[in-house]
Amino acid sequence: MERAPLSAAPPPRAPLIKNLEFKIGLLLVITVLLSAAFVGYALYARGAFQATRRLVLTASDVDGVSVGMPISFSGFPIGKVSRLQLSEDGQVRIELAIPSEDARWLRKSSVFTLEKAIVGGAKIKAATADLKDPPLEDGAVRPLLSGDASKDIPVLMDKVKAILANVEAITAAGSPINRTLGHVEVVTGRMAGDNGVLQGLMGSSEKAEKVAQTLDHANTLLASLNGVSLKVDGVLSKTDSRLFGANGIMDQARESVAKLNAILGDARESLKKADAILANAQAASGDVKKITGDVAAATTDLGQLRLEVDDTLLKVNHLINELNKKWPFARDVELKTP
Repeated sequence: MERAPLSAAPPPRAPLIKNLEFKIGLLLVITVLLSAAFVGYALYARGAFQATRRLVLTASDVDGVSVGMPISFSGFPIGKVSRLQLSEDGQVRIELAIPSEDARWLRKSSVFTLEKAIVGGAKIKAATADLKDPPLEDGAVRPLLSGDASKDIPVLMDKVKAILANVEAITAAGSPINRTLGHVEVVTGRMAGDNGVLQGLMGSSEKAEKVAQTLDHANTLLASLNGVSLKVDGVLSKTDSRLFGANGIMDQARESVAKLNAILGDARESLKKADAILANAQAASGDVKKITGDVAAATTDLGQLRLEVDDTLLKVNHLINELNKKWPFARDVELKTP
């Protein structure tokens, strides 16, 4: 019996993805859109779509300045360098792109400087003295001031060399400073003696002892003068009490003056009586007989008046003698009788 040949079965086919071409195209479109959005966001983040103002700075040397370098105001970046080029006169033109919202910090009085530090890169800084000045217009051209710290290095090195030379001259042997320190050491050594600072100032212990003795004598003299002044004060106090105290010389002098005034009053009364007697004598001069009679009476009255005047003058003389004995009224006074 013959067997019929067996036929091989075909392999199973994978099921087809529906709308495969559409999905692949959509994936490509989404990828392109995402790439475009990323690029747009990157450009937006870098300020590519931000409104800016153009500012041109001119300088003779811009070593260290490059495109993209920021410009700062009070330490905050407000723009960046967008282009560098040379002008016809050999000056360097630095174009800056300043965002419109940050351009308000720049005024016509603003100053722009390029600072080159010894360590680190160059920096462009803006400074405005008065923010009330008119704003800086778009496309303005301003000079760029340069401050290169490395230019001061040679001058600084020369100063350092001069300072080191002065220090070497000061510290050298035989220099004035060393001689002064030697003298100070000698003085401090003298001060270590018994008389201390005084010996250091005078130079030897003998001179210091003489000065100490002189000071002792001066203290003794001052003590003596103090005692003398106390005695003088006592004498002055006693003199004051004798002169102006109760029952003192001034009181006695005052009483003597009162007595003198009384005696002088008596003398004036006696003189008035003498004047009256003389008037009577003149009135009786026409009649000789009457004159003879009146002369005897007048002689008697004149004798009595003379006695009264002499007594008054004796009292005055005695009182004056008493005043002359009392200081400070001592003086020569002489009274003469008529």
